[in-house]
Amino acid sequence: MTLTQELRIADEQGSRVGWRGWAALVVLMLPVLLVSVDNTVLSFALPQIALDLGPSGTEQLWIIDAYPLVLASLLVTMGTLGDRFGRRRMLLIGATGFAAVSAAAAFAPSAEWLIGARAAMGVFGAMLMPSTLSLLRSIFTDRDQRRLAIAIWASMFSAGAALGPIVGGILLAHFAWGSVFLMAVPVLLPLLVLAPLLVPESRDPSPGRIDPVSIGLSLGALVPIVYGIKEGAVHGFGLPILVLFAAGLAFGALFVRRQLRMSTPMLDMRLFRRRTFSGALLVNLFSVIALVGFLFFVAQHLQLIVGLSPIEAGFALVPGLAAMILAGLAVVPLSKRFPPRLLVPAGLILSIAGYVTVAVAAGADSTGAIIVAFVALGVGIGMAETVSNELILSSAPPDKAGAASAVSETAYELGAVLGTAVLGGMLTALYRSGLAIPADVPTAAADAARETLAGAAHAADVLGGETGAALRDAAAHAFDSGMTATALIGAALVAIAGVIAATTLGGRSAPAER
Repeated sequence: MTLTQELRIADEQGSRVGWRGWAALVVLMLPVLLVSVDNTVLSFALPQIALDLGPSGTEQLWIIDAYPLVLASLLVTMGTLGDRFGRRRMLLIGATGFAAVSAAAAFAPSAEWLIGARAAMGVFGAMLMPSTLSLLRSIFTDRDQRRLAIAIWASMFSAGAALGPIVGGILLAHFAWGSVFLMAVPVLLPLLVLAPLLVPESRDPSPGRIDPVSIGLSLGALVPIVYGIKEGAVHGFGLPILVLFAAGLAFGALFVRRQLRMSTPMLDMRLFRRRTFSGALLVNLFSVIALVGFLFFVAQHLQLIVGLSPIEAGFALVPGLAAMILAGLAVVPLSKRFPPRLLVPAGLILSIAGYVTVAVAAGADSTGAIIVAFVALGVGIGMAETVSNELILSSAPPDKAGAASAVSETAYELGAVLGTAVLGGMLTALYRSGLAIPADVPTAAADAARETLAGAAHAADVLGGETGAALRDAAAHAFDSGMTATALIGAALVAIAGVIAATTLGGRSAPAER
């Protein structure tokens, strides 16, 4: 019996899959790990890229931002296309394109070339992610097996984000900056060989029609909002940013209106009427905001205040990473005994404790406290991500798995953007307002110090002596004071996620299967 026949029978009977199903899961983890590593690894290569290609300040931002901006904007569209044309087919097209464009990015001769390559990577990355999660829904029809499979999926996503600094540090210590892009090729080649053998095709038997107007409206809704969040974090939320938000909301309203009026919509908006689906999405969103925001300011603190190298800072976060993965796996048997409305808030209490620990212990000698805090945060986020992703898929009809997965991935990417923009933006504002520049610091050095903590550290190194030491101490004090307030705000966001979970995820351990 072929794997496709085996899984089709499993889908009809809700039976358990054998070793070939788990082998298919291993194959599907390859793009998950790659895309999540790519979210964080590039920031470590940017200094080398800046020396080689000489981009302007704006071009540097676009080198980082082009990929997640395009990725987040196209996830819903690509998920719907996968429902119609085949999720495995979209996965293979995405993997081929992602590997080819990554190789081109590795040898980019100019900043403009690299920005274009990053945008193209976002297009193909948007094909990869909804396909992996929706294919899990079609492969693992047994609820217990699916819980474990999604726990592994969520763990790999978290692992990739945390491994990014370590991978980047190791590659850049031995190779040129292009190596962070070339690593996509050896990761995706096994996928292209094994996926046709192990991963069965699946699609929606009654897909929504391809509607260019809906695709345009979805892009019109997401691009201005994501771009506005990123620009607002850097330049402040003035009138131009508010105009972008208003435009995005207007296009979003038109998109929703069109979907509700179509007999076969591109995205079935009735999914959002399901209390569990919408609640799990919000828990997912706030959990990612908390995780990415934490990594944003803790990574700077460990490197620029404590004085760790990028690799040392990455390894300092490994215990939290391990805790996140183990918690995501351990919650699977617990979810059989305890309902989500109790299990998720209980885990998030630990995440709140992690944030509070950072707020209390912020300082130059706080490395141990930060490690403990990340372990606590990781346990809560690992539990919440596994349960919420499983509920998103289980509460949606199986034939809408692609669309549901795409919405879940969009929430993840928006959470990553918001984690940096909201918590990072707050920290930047608090740092600038709390920074007391010593009187004898030159104007140019003072301006650099006010921009970022990294600018202050570089200016202090250039100045040297007592003046440089005084500037470094002032910057460290301002940053840690801002980190304390930001950590408390992060704790509040996690608390909101806990309240949402307690009030929307229901009292049963699982929604009814369809």
